[in-house]
Amino acid sequence: MPVLEVKGLVKDFGGFRALRGVSFEVEEGEVFGLVGPNGAGKTTTFRIVVGLLRPTAGEVRVFGAEPGDARVRKLVSYLPEDAGTYRNITGYEFLSMVARIYFGRGREAEEALELGLKIAGLGDKAYEKMKTYSKGMKRRIQVARALMVKPRLAVLDEPTSGLDVLQAREVRELVKRYARELGATVLLSSHNMAEVEELCTRVALIHKGVVLEQGGVGELLAKHGARNLEDLFVKLVGGAGS
Repeated sequence: MPVLEVKGLVKDFGGFRALRGVSFEVEEGEVFGLVGPNGAGKTTTFRIVVGLLRPTAGEVRVFGAEPGDARVRKLVSYLPEDAGTYRNITGYEFLSMVARIYFGRGREAEEALELGLKIAGLGDKAYEKMKTYSKGMKRRIQVARALMVKPRLAVLDEPTSGLDVLQAREVRELVKRYARELGATVLLSSHNMAEVEELCTRVALIHKGVVLEQGGVGELLAKHGARNLEDLFVKLVGGAGS
């Protein structure tokens, strides 16, 4: 059974149809990318997958259950694109709070906090208030928050959003290392095609709420005679009528 099954997903907001029959599957242990420009439907899809929105039509199964089901809630973590930080507490205090919410006050919580601090990699800065953090440091804390609980499925919406080249590279390395070392499944979105090529084993390219193509990165490039994902996306959008 796939970790995630999305079938014929439709979402309407009033008279606007944001998703138009989106379908894809994510297998255990892979890093799967939902790729497209801003406004393509990536965030709407993710919010449905984690149970924050209900679809207008279609079906989603996470580990065989409906999104938000109590049986799978602790197996999934979600990093929104616009996740913020608490200004007046330290990074350490924030990660400690997350560990207690998930695991109480036992050894498991201590191990989660230790992992979170390791993932964030902020050193002594972890003990300073987060209002002093750069944008990159805040994002590292949020990525750590999403991964420290060792979810079986980590859903990361634009994990490098708003970061400069070096900061984005650091976050990509965090995600790659986590997926490799813990054998987790990662579903991420991005409009950065080069980033997706580096991180993902398989992708679905989405435009205006429609999945144009999906499969292994190398397989798709060969199929369409494209040099890279950006080239492929331009070809597909041109064919779909942008």
